[in-house]
Amino acid sequence: MTSFESDRRGAWRAALACMVTLAVAMGLGRFAFTPMLPIMLHEGKLDLQAGGLLASLNYLGYFVGAVTCASLRVKATTMVRSGLIATAALLIGMGLLHGFSIWGVLRTAAGVMSAWVFVFASGWGARRLAETNSPMLGGVIFTGPGVGIATTGLLGGVVGRWGSDAAWIGFGIVALALIAVIWRVFDDGAKAVPASVGMSAAPRSAAATQAARGDAGWLIALYGIAGFGYIITATFLPVIARQALPGSPWPDLFWPLFGLAVIVGALIGARAPTHWDNRLLMAIAYALQAAGVVLSVVWPTIVGFALGSLLLGLPFTVITLFAVREARRLRGNSAAGLIGYATASYGVGQILGPLFAAPLAQRTGSFGVPLLVAAAALGLGSVMFAWVWSKSRASGRMAAV
Repeated sequence: MTSFESDRRGAWRAALACMVTLAVAMGLGRFAFTPMLPIMLHEGKLDLQAGGLLASLNYLGYFVGAVTCASLRVKATTMVRSGLIATAALLIGMGLLHGFSIWGVLRTAAGVMSAWVFVFASGWGARRLAETNSPMLGGVIFTGPGVGIATTGLLGGVVGRWGSDAAWIGFGIVALALIAVIWRVFDDGAKAVPASVGMSAAPRSAAATQAARGDAGWLIALYGIAGFGYIITATFLPVIARQALPGSPWPDLFWPLFGLAVIVGALIGARAPTHWDNRLLMAIAYALQAAGVVLSVVWPTIVGFALGSLLLGLPFTVITLFAVREARRLRGNSAAGLIGYATASYGVGQILGPLFAAPLAQRTGSFGVPLLVAAAALGLGSVMFAWVWSKSRASGRMAAV
């Protein structure tokens, strides 16, 4: 086998392993709750407000995990392996243990694990792909959440027939099976990646440094809007669809459709040339998600929910991909801190979404107002990213004169 073939095989192995990792940590560990919520509501184990609080506790855990990543001094492979095992255990615990308090602890811990695994696995994968000159495979990594979401959506309706306890345990067993497949890829004995591999920040003038700081501030602030804008639909989609389409078999299919759209969007987004401006790309992605959220309100039919799920899912991980690219453009290989702050901002948005939506929906009997507020937030984020991009272009033209 030639060196090129070996590198190519290693790149695919790393990308697929990271894809499965994110499928377990994000798709199962975080988002299995979405298809499980209507089942637990039907069983009387939760009401809508309690379900929203559990969701927010999970997102609070994600926030805590994001802000603590920079302080962890653990090998990436060790963190990924331990986080994956913990995720599987927490899923099984949801089925074996009962009571709102213990569920709150489990969902919070699952959020922490998902953030740690996401940051360390995506960072490890990005360096492996850089080492093998295969950055375009980054899209494969970011299909992971979509794979996990589609899996939970398709399996949730099946295993849910035996009750939520069996479904949670089943998800944990699926997670363990997937972990076993990729376990050896995250081997501490793998070839080390030099710190110099990847993108390095070019020397900057004082004015350029000030502009980069301003861009970093906008990235942190506006990335949080994405967390708030998508999370209401992502948390309550099956519940919303069941309210609008009572007795229809379709509501349980919109969540896996969302996951499939995430996969397609990640593969397409990764092919966007690196010289395209990340801020403009994020403005477009935000606008697509805003349109998807609005569709579920103004067109609450099978077609409307299907199109809305597609428009919400296509840019889901693409937004993260472009945000990471933007952070690396601004900070090079020292981007971890900026990515952590941006992820924390995103986490705050996710925490606020269910806390805002669930009580209002329970009082009014409709998610219409919370969804329109979420769509307006995404629209604002789109406009602001477009403005920052336009302002940057204008400054660049003035500097060139």
